Amino acid sequence: MSEVKSGDTVRIHYTGSLTDGSVFDSSEGRDPLEFTVGTGQVIKGMDAGLEGMAVGEKKTLNIPCQEAYGPINPAARQSIPRDGIPADIPLEIGIQLQMQSPDGQVLPVTVVEVAHDTVTLDANHFLAGKDLVFEIELVSVN
Repeated sequence: MSEVKSGDTVRIHYTGSLTDGSVFDSSEGRDPLEFTVGTGQVIKGMDAGLEGMAVGEKKTLNIPCQEAYGPINPAARQSIPRDGIPADIPLEIGIQLQMQSPDGQVLPVTVVEVAHDTVTLDANHFLAGKDLVFEIELVSVN
């Protein structure tokens, strides 16, 4: 039986949760997630945690934020003039919007503060700064 190594294409079932047990994603009811190990298609901690596993094996991966989505980057928060956002877009805390960078890249942001003249947007990934737990089952290795 072969063990997972970098460069292998794997299929896994998974449930991702925070350390408090709240689930943020799962493959339950869906096809297994397929990706190539070691190519950056998934977070570093997932790549590293799969190496050496065999088909059918189940494992719990405790992944610190540095090996997941990184720490919160204060520079990824930006206050912009409120009138810089079209009037038809609701400005409520927690609303997700899309901005376009000067080079044309689409960037998801979350409204984190609404003041009289400004709106503060956060471009950090919603899991940045969080340690993660993944329950995984290796379905196949190619």
